[in-house]
Amino acid sequence: MSPAFADPADPARPLHLVPAEAADAFRAGLPPAAAAWLSATGFAARAGDLALIPSPDGTVAAAAFGLGDAQARARGRFAVAGAFARLPAGAWRIAGDMAADDAAEAALAALLAQYRFTRYRAGGVPAARLVPPPGIDAARLLAVAEGEFLTRDLINTPAADLGPAELAAAAQALADRHGAACAVTVGDALLPANLPMIHAVGRASPRAPRLIDLAWGDRGPSVVLVGKGVCFDTGGLDLKPSASMLLMKKDMGGAATVLGLAHMIMAARLPVRLRVLVPAVENAVAGNAVRPKDILRARNGLTVEINNTDAEGRLILADALALAAERPCDLLVSMATLTGAARVAVGPDIAPFFTDDDTLAAALAAASAKVRDPVWRLPLHAAYETEIEPGIADLDNAPAGGMAGAITAALFLRRFAGGARHVHFDIYGWTPADAPGRPKGGAGQGARALFAALPAILP
Repeated sequence: MSPAFADPADPARPLHLVPAEAADAFRAGLPPAAAAWLSATGFAARAGDLALIPSPDGTVAAAAFGLGDAQARARGRFAVAGAFARLPAGAWRIAGDMAADDAAEAALAALLAQYRFTRYRAGGVPAARLVPPPGIDAARLLAVAEGEFLTRDLINTPAADLGPAELAAAAQALADRHGAACAVTVGDALLPANLPMIHAVGRASPRAPRLIDLAWGDRGPSVVLVGKGVCFDTGGLDLKPSASMLLMKKDMGGAATVLGLAHMIMAARLPVRLRVLVPAVENAVAGNAVRPKDILRARNGLTVEINNTDAEGRLILADALALAAERPCDLLVSMATLTGAARVAVGPDIAPFFTDDDTLAAALAAASAKVRDPVWRLPLHAAYETEIEPGIADLDNAPAGGMAGAITAALFLRRFAGGARHVHFDIYGWTPADAPGRPKGGAGQGARALFAALPAILP
């Protein structure tokens, strides 16, 4: 399923977006019959109110959608998606003038309202389409929505139908669409390729682990995206409780998000040299699984003591980051559904990120606000470095104590970035309850902010 705008040549009915405090003035400016209709139907422009305004012949002439009061507007985003989920089929245009950022948000909301995950159950897709507002970059917004749809589809697909091989096939399909190259290193071939921790984490599953390596573009700055692709996480021998496994199909959310971001970059034809690295594994239980207190040697030579086999995501990312750092790059990004500590810190709606680069952090914060993709910088607190140094090996994959878990995970990954300009996102990848433009289920986080920030970040 692909998102779409209405053809600007199509006749379009007006959609009025009305703040609650402007409801009376809005009614007063309408023809008497329309104003009487809104009064009779009780339209007060509360958040989510939708009123269809009839024409004299009984057809729908226009619609009014309530944005609510200032508090409701501050608490929500993509409100217009609520209208496009319910409007009658056909072309619609937003009435009146809007600030550029608000128009772009409304247009993206109209696209996001079209998303349905229909692989296993038929579901009607809303048939209302928005004529792109004047002044927006419609092609860019379509690329963003398509990337988000790809991310959501991948996360929503159960692990039975999306293992490492299927994730590699999705990356290959994306590469084919954009004329990119895609190489995959599979199973025991990971060992001579010096990707030992990817192999170790995935070897217990009959679905062979692999490293997906996509490359696109031959000019401009170098951007490397690394995404955690744990297609299902049992916790390994440190087995998760059953309740904690219920969302583990989304443990490849980092991989899904970087693939969605890669689509945005390639569809927009950004002048960059893009590389996407996805270590794809299933963390399973078997006789050859990694054991607690085993010590692994990473690609860059560092040794890692395994104090929890459920802290596997950082292990596979470490090999991929070390591989990326062997070539000069202008930006190295890692994205992963990595720690529960990040959710405790900022909840499911905000993607925390870590970087040593203040300029990069400021650009991400500004882009986050502009495109309504909430991210928040957390510190790489140097004093916690000792927490990831167990003594018997160079690094500990799961420090004891249970404190600052997101920070210590980010500090662990920094040891493998090789001094590159690196930013790490610890995402949730899931919307826990329906929200406008964001149905319950898989969700991209941080990708839109990063995509918007790239011009300010790259040389």
